[in-house]
Amino acid sequence: MKLRLVLSLFILLIGTPVHAQIDQSLCELCLATAREELRKCLIEAISQEDKKSCQRKQETRAKTCEDGECKIERAAESGNKNETLPAKK
Repeated sequence: MKLRLVLSLFILLIGTPVHAQIDQSLCELCLATAREELRKCLIEAISQEDKKSCQRKQETRAKTCEDGECKIERAAESGNKNETLPAKK
């Protein structure tokens, strides 16, 4: 019985930080994907116009990341900080 309890607590403690780390890296993952897409696009680009188009697509993708995953992540982080600080009177 004690072994089960210890194993359950161990799994719970190990699993929680990994889950939190995955959630926090969504912004970084999105931006890294945008950079990788840019790299691939530039490799396949033939003309200067193609390269400019690649850059515009990457900027759009990065903006989408900033407005989506990154904004949510920052809001969650600021929410967590506000919850942990005691309110001043």
